[in-house]
Amino acid sequence: MISVFTPTYNRAYRLEALYNSLKNQSSKDFEWIVINDGSTDYTNKLFKKWLSEDNGFPIIYKEVKNGGKHRAINKAVNMASSDAFFIVDSDDYLLPSAIEKVSLWFNGIADNEAFAGVSGLRADKNENPIGGYPSFEGSYVDCTNLQRHLYNLLDDKAEIYKTSLLKKYPFPEFEGENFLTESVIWETIARDGYKLRWFNEIIYICEYLDDGLTASADKKFVDNPMGFLTYLEVLESVHDPREVDVFRLNFYKDIIDSYGAERALEIVKIANDMKKDRQK
Repeated sequence: MISVFTPTYNRAYRLEALYNSLKNQSSKDFEWIVINDGSTDYTNKLFKKWLSEDNGFPIIYKEVKNGGKHRAINKAVNMASSDAFFIVDSDDYLLPSAIEKVSLWFNGIADNEAFAGVSGLRADKNENPIGGYPSFEGSYVDCTNLQRHLYNLLDDKAEIYKTSLLKKYPFPEFEGENFLTESVIWETIARDGYKLRWFNEIIYICEYLDDGLTASADKKFVDNPMGFLTYLEVLESVHDPREVDVFRLNFYKDIIDSYGAERALEIVKIANDMKKDRQK
């Protein structure tokens, strides 16, 4: 079985496409876990209706105070009944054979401790793969998340991770902050040597909206400095520190240009305090 997980915040106007795509799956061997992350729209009314319908698959729906996608992932991992955990965002949907393919793929690596999971391709609504098609022979390649560039596995993909592994790598949660890029965990897992089996097939359709996390990432970093600084620490552990320094300096320059020097100094202080805490 697959645990499909969807975190949602004020996306009632988009959720029906995902719901219909799940109803149209060729395999119903999955559960749909939904964390309503403090929505103020009519999301709860949608799920009240859908929970009463005969969908062919169980829906596990939970409403929580807004805390960000990373907290929602932590909650859902502990709620999941399957050891295959598939994050599908609320503004996206799956092709009809997605669950059937994922089940087959996952069974091939489930008992192999060297693997963190499997992945298919994401595409736009015209089914053009995000980042283009990868450059390897055969139907799949095995590599870590940090080796993707070797096979032209560019941009976002449709990864399915082992639930048991995600329980060992929970997302850090910082009081007063509600954003942490998922790369913190994906790159940490890769740094520790775990591979994914990357398949050359589209299973996931996505659209990057103006109100999405991708579009607002820079502001999210500024508003959630401890999460961003944790991300920089992970980058330094897996990439050339000199490249990370350039990224850091450009970030501070952008803060000064957009928010002023005072905000930049506040984040520098937070960074110094974090380093002191790590050294204790």
